[in-house]
Amino acid sequence: MIQGNVFKPWVPNWLIILVLVFCMLHSMVLLGVYTSNITYSASFLDVEVEDLQFSLCVTYGTFLATILIESRLFKFFPTKKYFVTIYGLAAITFILSAYTDNFSLFIVLRMVEGVLMALPWIPLRQLLITRFQSKNAVILGFTFNYGTLLLASPFIMNIAVWLLENYDWKYMAYGSAMFQIICVGLVMLTFNENRFHKKIPLYQVDWSSYILVLTAILSGAFVFIYGEKLYWFDSIAIKAAIVVAFITGGLFVIRQVVLKRPCFDMGVFQFDNLRIGFLLFIIFYISRATLNICHSTMFSVWNWEPSRVAHVQYLNVIGNLIGMITAGFILAKGLASRYAFMLGFFLLAVYHLWFTFLFVPDAALRDIALPYTIQGMAVGVLFVPLVLFTVSSVPVEYAPFSGTVGVSGRFWGSTIGFCIMQNAQVFLQKKHYTKLSQSVLWESPETQERISQYTNSFIAKGYATDDAGKLAIRQVLDSLSKQSVLLGNMEIFTALGYVLLLLTVLLLFNKHLKQTFDIFKNRVWGS
Repeated sequence: MIQGNVFKPWVPNWLIILVLVFCMLHSMVLLGVYTSNITYSASFLDVEVEDLQFSLCVTYGTFLATILIESRLFKFFPTKKYFVTIYGLAAITFILSAYTDNFSLFIVLRMVEGVLMALPWIPLRQLLITRFQSKNAVILGFTFNYGTLLLASPFIMNIAVWLLENYDWKYMAYGSAMFQIICVGLVMLTFNENRFHKKIPLYQVDWSSYILVLTAILSGAFVFIYGEKLYWFDSIAIKAAIVVAFITGGLFVIRQVVLKRPCFDMGVFQFDNLRIGFLLFIIFYISRATLNICHSTMFSVWNWEPSRVAHVQYLNVIGNLIGMITAGFILAKGLASRYAFMLGFFLLAVYHLWFTFLFVPDAALRDIALPYTIQGMAVGVLFVPLVLFTVSSVPVEYAPFSGTVGVSGRFWGSTIGFCIMQNAQVFLQKKHYTKLSQSVLWESPETQERISQYTNSFIAKGYATDDAGKLAIRQVLDSLSKQSVLLGNMEIFTALGYVLLLLTVLLLFNKHLKQTFDIFKNRVWGS
């Protein structure tokens, strides 16, 4: 039940929209600031890249669990104080992280940030949708909500990289904390003391379900992130995490079935289109995970500077904008969602198959610009229609739960995507490196000539003859390693490209994939 306007009377509607959109960036800052430069962050904390990825999963996984109970908290606290407290606590956690070099403590802070990321997420979108008088208010609200996340990521990465290159880790945390303080100021300036919802007692929060599902999520994420590194079932930690995930996950499901008012209604899975939306989200995020392979190739093979890689992502932003405008047109015209899905997944297939031919020892920006932009277009076309399709595939009483299913699809899709790419890269790199090493005849004239060239090059730089010879051999082995990486990447992109083409064909002939509920009538308040 909405109680009234929570904004001061003098604040114009356009300013309210700008403030809400700006405050939405809070979630993107919390989620992505530490992963803007994973190599630097990992070296500062003296951890592996997998550890940083797990910290990202901790934040996102905590976010996923917290949105199950968020509405109870939002309806209990006064709206203005609710937002001010969240942004203030977020600023404090960033400051604490600036002086934290202990990874265990860092993980605890990332869990806190996951909670703080979830609490304002749905309320901000609710408030934003109420500011649009158009019949397409839901589309506009969701587009602004999720478009903000898509478009903000490259900007935040560029700022973080600039701070890391010119200052150090602490200043990146200081900058993030300052952003939260600005949000506090904007809320104080524009919000009044009214409540947005009728007050609901806090004792109705299902803390037991929250702890169970959070434990299951984090245990499952641990298995996917560290499985390859710990040799899967050879590790006691992996076995224990699997057991904990199944037990706590099973207890959570049982609890939701037997409770009269569950925090998540399992009946939402009875709707076919919701299950399809969940599956499409997982496929979508698995295919998005290959963008990290592109960035890794830019760093490790093409030797691009971090700032250059960050700047390249603006091409992706241009693609996102084009894609979101196209998706908005499709949705506003009332066309079936599958047309947006077909276009988006087809563009993703084009990006993967095109990039297959770009994994060469050296590439220029002009070579990758168009397919890299196409990837952004595909993401822009798919993101909001997938969200709306999932949350509007059920009757209105199930809408909040269908929204949670969508978030779950995004979380598990990105986590499984990282796992698949990590395992595929390791396996294929080893396979190709072994074959290339066996094919190199060290006594052949071509190999000896290359070693001689490298040796002379190192001698010219001032190295002793013996040292130059050793470095030359290492250079040849490094070349083999890079070539094996490129060949593995080509296989991954080719396989995914064909899978996405097959998916596009299936969507073309699947006449049952259509929205079963009018999204303009279904006022979706779920996540």
